[in-house]
Amino acid sequence: MSKHKFPGRKPRIPLEPPKSVQKPAQTPGGQSRLPSAAAVRETIESIVIAFVLAFLFRAFEAEAFVIPTGSMAPTLMGRHKDLACPKCSYPYQAGASEEVDENEVLRGAAWRVAACTCPMCRYTYVIDVNRAGRSTEPSYSGDRIIVDKLAYEFQQPQRWDVVVFRYPNVAWKNYIKRLVGLPGEKVRIQYGDIWVQRGDEDFRLVRKPPRKLLAMLQPVFDNDYMPHIARHGWPERWTPDGSAPEAGVGWRSEDKASFSIAAQDRSEHWLRYHHRVPSFEQWRRREENPRQPIDVPASLITDFTAYDTSRTQAALDNFQPGPEQFGLHWVGDLALECTVESHSPQGTLILELCKGGREFQCRFDLTAGKAELRISGAEMSDWRPAAVTPLGCPGRHELRFANCDNELLLWVDEKLVSFDAPTTYPELNNRLPKQSDLAPAGVGVVGAALTVSHLRLKRDIYYIAMDYKRRKENRPISDYEWSLFFNRQNIEELPWGKQPAQSAEFSLGEDQFLMLGDNSANSLDGRLWGPEHWVKRELLIGKALFIYWPHSWHKIPYINIPCPYFPNFARMGLVR
Repeated sequence: MSKHKFPGRKPRIPLEPPKSVQKPAQTPGGQSRLPSAAAVRETIESIVIAFVLAFLFRAFEAEAFVIPTGSMAPTLMGRHKDLACPKCSYPYQAGASEEVDENEVLRGAAWRVAACTCPMCRYTYVIDVNRAGRSTEPSYSGDRIIVDKLAYEFQQPQRWDVVVFRYPNVAWKNYIKRLVGLPGEKVRIQYGDIWVQRGDEDFRLVRKPPRKLLAMLQPVFDNDYMPHIARHGWPERWTPDGSAPEAGVGWRSEDKASFSIAAQDRSEHWLRYHHRVPSFEQWRRREENPRQPIDVPASLITDFTAYDTSRTQAALDNFQPGPEQFGLHWVGDLALECTVESHSPQGTLILELCKGGREFQCRFDLTAGKAELRISGAEMSDWRPAAVTPLGCPGRHELRFANCDNELLLWVDEKLVSFDAPTTYPELNNRLPKQSDLAPAGVGVVGAALTVSHLRLKRDIYYIAMDYKRRKENRPISDYEWSLFFNRQNIEELPWGKQPAQSAEFSLGEDQFLMLGDNSANSLDGRLWGPEHWVKRELLIGKALFIYWPHSWHKIPYINIPCPYFPNFARMGLVR
């Protein structure tokens, strides 16, 4: 990560000296009048305040820290493009840090980003690049952040902090990563999660605090964009289970974005998400023949990241669709978000997430507003954490239900719900995908009348088990294995689904920390530095606090009035 000083401004020449430097007033006798006690006090206070401000300014780093690469995306953006998919209009970012060298000097036209892939509809957007290398979609510099350099003078570094430090192998380089390993620990990366061992203890899974988890969740699908995607002939992702021949029975949708159901019998009526992702080849066929029917079977949710799909023109010309287009690792830690409007205080609402053949549910009694958590399996039959929520009366509520790091979490109207018992659960032998993971999320109703909209599915960060010897968790999936999967063969018969997952372990000594990037598939972090994979305490610079200047806009959003350097308020905020 590089540092830049703010450009200075030319001093403005006053028409007359300011009052603080004008000649002191004189008495009628011609002698200077001594300043009053109040004036002396004001001067001293000004000097003290100036010193305090200077101290604080230095504490928060006088030079601006600029994020050059996408190793911390989507938490922090390096040089990137802000795009809107021409097919579904979904806004997303794609990395462009390879367009410049280590000194941030622009490379030749061959390095310009020429194509990126949308995370919603998976359309590969080919960007026009002229002979001079200029693109119709500009690339923007990385986020500028404020760093608290005194944070670790008064407290110990905490796990999951975003930390700025000097790169151990090149001391003049500044890096920014997330701290995952503390001194004296052995850290294991396995199944996308972080496990730690201290002394003779067994390895234990470390969980992200809820506020950190929210910042690290990555989009899988936002159903508000389904109407745009459906216009191109692609199948809907959220569909009712089965068919309802009787009029007025089951889930109904007029716009493919929201779904309603009337109070009916006491049976469960389900609305389920199917991860039907068109491939590069299927999009090509669709554009060649828009009327040709194309089957898009459900697939697994993986660690696909749109930020890493940038390709140069040369790479696009030789592009052959392969498994890396879909991500190489299955991700089962998910979060479901939706808006629910209840029309009557009766019945039951169910939010469900599946992982490895297990069902994780949050069941709402809409009469009393009680929420109860459940996990399928005989050994979890007595596990019933409960809480009272505002869903006890008709109204509109924002819900978020997450199953991440072996813990169930619930937010109602952006407030984390506190249950009467711990919502963490033990290992359940569900670390490999099953057939139910093709439809990993659902909304169920029993005897209730309500409308569900703004359905969004997100996934947790998947840390890839890799070390400097390039040892990976789960070998890359071959085209043959993916073809079996896409042809709806039994997922349990796939060779890669039955192999035991490898892990990567890193031991830390006194005053040593392990740093990883949020963009695990494209991050040069502690995993890859060599045998000395740690950062010593003396190399820590400080804790990232605030994104104070993401790239600016050249117009006022929505009304499109030209305005150079208009602030990008939406991305300003605390670093979590």
